[in-house]
Amino acid sequence: MSRYKMVRPSVIHRVLETVLYADDLAEVRAFYRDVIGLKEYSYREGVFVFFQLRDSMLLIFNPQASRNNRQVPPHGALGPGHVCFVVDEARLDEWVAYLTERGIVIETVHTWPNGKQSVYFRDPAQNSVEFASPGIWGLEE
Repeated sequence: MSRYKMVRPSVIHRVLETVLYADDLAEVRAFYRDVIGLKEYSYREGVFVFFQLRDSMLLIFNPQASRNNRQVPPHGALGPGHVCFVVDEARLDEWVAYLTERGIVIETVHTWPNGKQSVYFRDPAQNSVEFASPGIWGLEE
């Protein structure tokens, strides 16, 4: 019998935190705080910046610092990651205009088979950032 076939203790409710990596934390800190408008929760120069959303957290680590962490298991990724934020569907065009006015290149505006849309662009660390209609996955908002 596979070790993965054991009885699970409970249902997992949601993703609590999403992690991205960036070498220049000051630059991504300013981007997510000042351009995107996220609420900064905590910052340690050269180590991490954390942002609080409604009921989840966006954590951005310096990959080298997180690999050398002694408090929690070391982690880190090489290359750009991806994060998707839910935004009001009726405001996606406003976001495109707002980002474009600030010199942020929109890579793609994609319409999914269900008619919902996603907008893709890059943060200063080249992570792929997506703003999406709440219904792209057909989940209740």
